[in-house]
Amino acid sequence: MTILGVDPGLTRCGLAAVYATPDRAVRIRDVGVATSEPGEELAARLVRVADEIEAWLDRLQPDAVAVERVFAQSNVSTVASTAQVAGLAMVAAQRRGLPVTLHTPSEVKAAVTGNGRAGKEQVATMVARILGVDKVPRPADATDALALAICHAWRGSPATGVSEGSGDGTAAQRAWREAARRAARSPRRVAAARPTVGR
Repeated sequence: MTILGVDPGLTRCGLAAVYATPDRAVRIRDVGVATSEPGEELAARLVRVADEIEAWLDRLQPDAVAVERVFAQSNVSTVASTAQVAGLAMVAAQRRGLPVTLHTPSEVKAAVTGNGRAGKEQVATMVARILGVDKVPRPADATDALALAICHAWRGSPATGVSEGSGDGTAAQRAWREAARRAARSPRRVAAARPTVGR
């Protein structure tokens, strides 16, 4: 199946699609970012990002969508815009009848690294190892979207509707260990896909 990961952001929205097999192996299908200019009106920025998300859904036709769950932080304006973009992704997926799952940052970190408090560099390193690539796409938003898609592939998803992540740490740990072993055994490394800049 193809899973689209969405790391919501108004200036840069990370988008990444991975192929996932029944044995939980994953590989990159596409990765990039949708962008908008800070100087534009909010409505115009949201339309720009929404159009790019829609284009990715139409082009890749994923089987499921994973979106990072937004938490309140000290910067209220950042949280508000991030939540708005997350909503755009959920609406676009729902209109296509695609299941949407929200994963918390700690769930994603635990799935990819085995540690729910891992730093960004540790997550990026493990994403590269799991996917068998030499370099992880930049900016970090693209890497985070890949991590979301991997997390979703390993934790499973509901058949329909919008749901929270499973929170199954044991299953995620098993999947992480197996992927790490598989990556360590494989001498094959391919170049990471070049991020696609949003329109």
